[in-house]
Amino acid sequence: MKNILLGAALLLLIASPAHAWGPRGHRLVGHVAEAALTPAARAEVERLLEGVEDPDQRSLAGISTWADELRAHDPDLGRRSARWHYVNIGENACRYERERDCPDGSDCVVEAINDQAAILGDRSRSSQERLQALKFVVHFVGDVHQPMHAGYAHDRGGNSTQVNLRDGSRDGFGTNLHALWDSGLFRGLQGGEEQHLADLPELPRDAELEPQPARWAEESCQIVVEQGVTEPGTKINSDYVDHWRPVAEKQIVIGGQRLARLLNQVLDPGH
Repeated sequence: MKNILLGAALLLLIASPAHAWGPRGHRLVGHVAEAALTPAARAEVERLLEGVEDPDQRSLAGISTWADELRAHDPDLGRRSARWHYVNIGENACRYERERDCPDGSDCVVEAINDQAAILGDRSRSSQERLQALKFVVHFVGDVHQPMHAGYAHDRGGNSTQVNLRDGSRDGFGTNLHALWDSGLFRGLQGGEEQHLADLPELPRDAELEPQPARWAEESCQIVVEQGVTEPGTKINSDYVDHWRPVAEKQIVIGGQRLARLLNQVLDPGH
């Protein structure tokens, strides 16, 4: 039954565009970060979030998927920011070099985080500009911790690597590796978002939290190149999901804590 439910969920991903983590993963990053804000940073975040029209979205979790929804409500900004969601360094031993990997200066997730964080921290900017930057920062920090967003160029971050989930009784369900890591690893879990948040692992003691987006991308890339993660034509079963889901959940926890550290640094003058 577990495999059947998971397979059915993955089948739904076939026609869906791939976004980092999917809504649940991004929201979990936001929840983790919100709990780790300093009082001053929290107050500034709440002040900026007053500019969000929907009261139900006035939280880091609530704005965490905004950048993936731009194509619907602001197509021009969606096109301009499309390359800000990822960086391809898998072919380069997972070492980031700005001149090579982000030659246009800001068209990759590493520099987008740096640029938007600078706007967010600039008190001379309007609240509207800073709110938009906050939305981008929350989303992009989530993106850079989804391993496929820092992986290989040749397979478009796993989008062109087709995989097939086998349940032992049918021919399987086709999807791609990026979609699998976005949300397929989390489908079929019992309980909702709050339960998943409660079940996330503890922050690893050796986790480095200082705001270093280039290092974050390199660490995510190292997951992509591990044996067994990306193999074209791989037949996926529950063993793959059971093995890599904890890795993905650890990335969410680390990403949320790093987002909090970045926001504390940018928004809390006394931090």
